[in-house]
Amino acid sequence: MTSNSLIQIAAALIILLHAASPAHAASCADSIGRVQAQLDAAIEKNAGAHGWGPESLDALRSHQPTPRSLAQAEGPSGLDFRLALDALDRARAADRSRDIATCRRELSQATQILLKQQQ
Repeated sequence: MTSNSLIQIAAALIILLHAASPAHAASCADSIGRVQAQLDAAIEKNAGAHGWGPESLDALRSHQPTPRSLAQAEGPSGLDFRLALDALDRARAADRSRDIATCRRELSQATQILLKQQQ
């Protein structure tokens, strides 16, 4: 295991522990933002790793890429990223509903997918 992997695991644990702290019992928003930033960075890194490809119709129409559109453009290799984005969407919905347990569970799922993808 590389030192980079250990740092990523430590960061994920900190996020999960922070999400479970009583001070943030009313909201998961901060944790969602941190996991989203990590996921965005991983998606961008992956998008540049496979060389150039043909531009999508959205790109030709000057639409700005989103994390989801970048993951979609990766095809099968972007499936894990799409699953993590879906988990973050469910975490946001749970946070809006004040369902903190579900929010934490979805954050944990997104973090696990992200860690798996970075190995």
